[in-house]
Amino acid sequence: MMFSCIGIYSVNNSSVELYLAAVFGTLGFMWMKFGCPAAPLLLGFVLGPMLEENLRRALLLSRGDPSVFFRRPISLAFLIATVLILLTMAVPAVRKRQSQISG
Repeated sequence: MMFSCIGIYSVNNSSVELYLAAVFGTLGFMWMKFGCPAAPLLLGFVLGPMLEENLRRALLLSRGDPSVFFRRPISLAFLIATVLILLTMAVPAVRKRQSQISG
């Protein structure tokens, strides 16, 4: 932990970065304690800026019309696949929770 702190401080000579590392370390520990997986967070952190940039590009090309995502067959297929995947993951969890509440 000490070597991490030395490395963080030596990059920019800023104690604010040490505090940020402590805050995010505590946040990561709490997420781990509550059982939140780190992989989706990391994927969102890495792929989020690319998603935002390409969404902005698509909206610029369509002059701000979001219906372009529903009119094009490829993007519509991806949206439908996403909804189906979310439903197949959410429905069993909801049914399990309802059975626990009623039973």
